[in-house]
Formats: sequence, C-alpha cells, structure tokens
Amino acid sequence: MELKEILAISGQPGLYKYVAQSTRGVIVESLVDGRRMNASANARVSALSEISMFTEGDDIALADVFTRIYAHTGGKAAIDPKSSPEALKAAFAEVLPEYDRDRVHVSDIKKCFSWYNLLVGVGFTEFKLPTEETAAAEE
Repeated sequence: MELKEILAISGQPGLYKYVAQSTRGVIVESLVDGRRMNASANARVSALSEISMFTEGDDIALADVFTRIYAHTGGKAAIDPKSSPEALKAAFAEVLPEYDRDRVHVSDIKKCFSWYNLLVGVGFTEFKLPTEETAAAEE
C-alpha cells in the first residue's frame, strides 16, 4: 500500500484506502475498522500524496513530514493529537522547525499527528512519494 492510495475525505474522520471507482464516486475502506463505503463524486477526496504543509520557503510534501516524524520518534507513535495546543506546536517545531507559524494552524498539526499515528498503527513504515522514474516504469 502506497501513500497515493490513502485518502482523506472532507467531513469524515480518519483515513481511507482506495478500493475501486464506482458510478457515483469512489469506493473506500476505512483504515480504522475496515468498513467500506462510497465517497460520492461531490465529496472532497484528497490523496495524502497530494497534500503539503506550508513552510517559510517552499511547501513540503506531507510524506516528507511523516518521514521526519518517523525518524524523530524512532517509528513509534507521535504525540497525542489531543494534547494542548502549545505542546502540539512545540512537538511540530521539533520535527519541522521551518513550518510557517502564520498559515499552519493547530487543527492542521492535530490532523498531521493523528494521521501519522493512524498510519503507524496499521503498520505503515514507508512514507516515500513515487518518483517520476517509478511512475514511468509502472506505465
């Protein structure tokens, strides 16, 4: 399973694995409980490989943020997303010191840590994005 197959659906908690295309949207499976559901065509569905975080320079891919968290925690779960906003900001600053403090909100940091903990909890260890050469080889 790759990061491009993991989806976040606006208005739905947790993360989902892409299963198939349907006539009314996409069929996804929850990473938490394995339940399948249909995400309608008008739902905002984002692959984790397409999401990035604001930094003071260029934006950084969420996969790179997850890789930094993984290296920082030694492959263990990160800080609890329900911690205080100050603790979350401090923990995120340790992992990504150059993050843009004006445009990255506490809710974004909570979501990042909760998604990371969920992925590590289901056994995800590689957070690499497919390179152009890998994508061309698959075609």
